[in-house]
Amino acid sequence: MKLAMMYPFLKNDINKIEQALNETIQAEHPVLREASTQLLQAGGKRIRPVFVLLSGKFGDYDIDRMKHAAVSLELIHMASLVHDDVIDDAEIRRGQPTIKSKWDNRIAMYTGDYIFARALEYLSNLEKPRAHQILSETIVELCIGEIEQIKDKFNWDQNLRTYLRRIQRKTALLIAVSCRLGAVAANVSPEIERALFKYGYYVGMSYQIIDDVLDFTATEEELGKPAGSDVMQGNITLPVLYAMREDKYLLEEQLAALEHETPLKETMDIIINRIKQTGAIEASLALSDRYLEKAFKALEVLPSQKEKQTLKNIAKYIGKRKS
Repeated sequence: MKLAMMYPFLKNDINKIEQALNETIQAEHPVLREASTQLLQAGGKRIRPVFVLLSGKFGDYDIDRMKHAAVSLELIHMASLVHDDVIDDAEIRRGQPTIKSKWDNRIAMYTGDYIFARALEYLSNLEKPRAHQILSETIVELCIGEIEQIKDKFNWDQNLRTYLRRIQRKTALLIAVSCRLGAVAANVSPEIERALFKYGYYVGMSYQIIDDVLDFTATEEELGKPAGSDVMQGNITLPVLYAMREDKYLLEEQLAALEHETPLKETMDIIINRIKQTGAIEASLALSDRYLEKAFKALEVLPSQKEKQTLKNIAKYIGKRKS
C-alpha cells in the first residue's frame, strides 16, 4: 500500500499545502526561483505536513491555520536537504540532479538560506508565539546535528550513543516537532500534545534507521542515488557501526581507504556485501522495531478516532518501507 492511501481524507488539505509550497518558494530572482522550484518538483513524501495535519485532528482543526505550520516545516526540511547535498558533495537526489550539481555550491547554499527564510516568514502568519519558539529551538538543534555529522565524517571510532544523538537532531526532532506544532496550532490538550511529540520522536528515530539500512539494501533506482552513498561520503550509520563490531578487518581493509580515494562500484559492492554478511542489517532493523513499539505505546493515551489508527499505520509503513 502506498503511503498516501492511508489518509485519503486529507487529500484536499494536502493539495492546499502543495499549492502553498509552490507559491511560497517563488522568488523574483530567476535562479532562486528555478532552483527552488526544481527541488519542490523532485517530489517527496511530505510526511512532515501529514503529521502536522493528523496531529491537528485531535484538537480545533482549521486548515487555514494548520497549513502555516505544515508548509513551514516542509520548507525547513527542503532547505536542509539543499545544504546536505553541499556538505556531502551529492550529485543526485530523488533521481534528479541536485541544486549544487546543476549550478554550484554558492547557489545551493543561498537557495537553502532563501527557503529557510521563507519558512520562517510563512510561520509568522500563525499567531502563536510558542510555535515560533519551538521552531527556533528546533532549527538550532538541526544545525548542531549537521555540524556533528561534518565533524564525525570518516571518524570510525565512534559509538552508538553518538550516532543516536546525531539522528535525533538531524531527523527525529523535526518529525516530532511536526506533531507538536500541529497540536499547538489546533489547541490540543497538553497531555495529547506530549503523546504526539513522543510518537513523532520515536517514529523519526525509526525512519532514519530504516533510511540508513536502505542505503545498503535498496537499489540505486529505488534510492534515487547510488547504493552505499552514506558510507562513501564518510557518514557512519548504524549498519556500519554494527558491522565493525563483528568484522574488525572491514575497517582496516576497506572503510579506511574511502577517506583517501573515490571507490569504484566493485569496491562498494564488496563493502556492502561484507556489511550484510555480519548481521548488521538485522540488528539495525531490530532497533528500528524497538523505537516503533515505543511509538505505538505513546499513542495509547490518544482518543479512539481514525487519525489515531492512521498514525499507527504510518508507523508500520515506515518500519517496512523499501524506498
